[in-house]
Amino acid sequence: MVYYYPAMHRDIIDSLVDNGYKGIVIAGTGLGHVNKPVYPAIERATKKGVAIYMTVQTLWGYVHMFVYDTGRDLMAKGIIPAANMLPEVAYVKLGWALGQTDDLEKVKEIMLTPVCGEITEREPYNGYLIFQGGIPEVEAFLKTVHK
Repeated sequence: MVYYYPAMHRDIIDSLVDNGYKGIVIAGTGLGHVNKPVYPAIERATKKGVAIYMTVQTLWGYVHMFVYDTGRDLMAKGIIPAANMLPEVAYVKLGWALGQTDDLEKVKEIMLTPVCGEITEREPYNGYLIFQGGIPEVEAFLKTVHK
């Protein structure tokens, strides 16, 4: 698992590939992005058959790699968006998937099939409050905004 940070160099991804890793989960910025200097390492990894999945660094929200050129470029290089899986969940799931098969299409099917709520169809606008027990005064305020 690699948490992307601004000005990250490609050597981190290259090192994982050189050391025989079969899969990488990247926790990207924004909607699931890394900077362009990392692109050659990503291309090299996917050409060598390394499964690469993109998550986001936030607790809430989806990877939306089709919104900006950067995301579309990364998908064209072989990165697969992991919906709204948390990075740590995607990491464990990818390890399990790669333990089941070397077929990257089967790995993708396993990764993108929800098993126990790790991928949701959508998130409620106030989900971060609901799942943390809610805060009545914040809920009351939100009802004035979201009708």
